[in-house]
Amino acid sequence: MVTTAGLMAPATSGLSAPMLGLITIAIASGATVLSHVNDSGFWLVSRYLGISETNTLRSWTVLETILGGVGFLVVLLISFFI
Repeated sequence: MVTTAGLMAPATSGLSAPMLGLITIAIASGATVLSHVNDSGFWLVSRYLGISETNTLRSWTVLETILGGVGFLVVLLISFFI
């Protein structure tokens, strides 16, 4: 996410505040897709719910991929109206 933000920074000069917000959300959505065991949320869910790492990884990967995809689609739809 940090690398993408750094790469996109020069291209965002002159954009409106809502468009900058949409770019930020799109970057964050892309960064959540296929997150794995270095994500602190993964370990919180695993330990608090008492799920094994294997089962948490299976469910967490699906959840984060859906979350990132929906976030990107929402940004795409809103971008047509701004």
